[in-house]
Amino acid sequence: MGLCLSLAEEAAAQGEVPVGAVVVVGGVVVGRGFNLRETTGDPTAHAEIVALREAARTVGYWRVLDSTLYVTLEPCAMCAGSLVNARVSRLVYGCTDPKAGAVESLFSIPTDVRLNHRVEVTGGVCAEASAELLRRFFRQRRGRS
Repeated sequence: MGLCLSLAEEAAAQGEVPVGAVVVVGGVVVGRGFNLRETTGDPTAHAEIVALREAARTVGYWRVLDSTLYVTLEPCAMCAGSLVNARVSRLVYGCTDPKAGAVESLFSIPTDVRLNHRVEVTGGVCAEASAELLRRFFRQRRGRS
């Protein structure tokens, strides 16, 4: 999660919402990313998607088997669905997202038994540090210190 937090800080420095993600297979980082929606003008350029795309290129297959995705913020519906589609084994995330979270806040996509794959989930890892990055970013955007 330390690397995710560093990536989130890099996102904030570029004017992006500070969310960072990494994909690990066998103890090796195979994908990393942070939000790039503003930079690229791509609505799908969430940290998780950027990291999953790199991981798929690295492993040479769209199924990113036996992997763990770490991310600073609870994934949205698009990202949670992508974890299922990529056959990610485990998700570890920082703070919850009560407005858009699709892991526990609004939906439970990664663990939904109706889907063809389920993802083991661990939430709340480095939650306060992750939440503080987001609070600080949005305070600065609103002009408050």
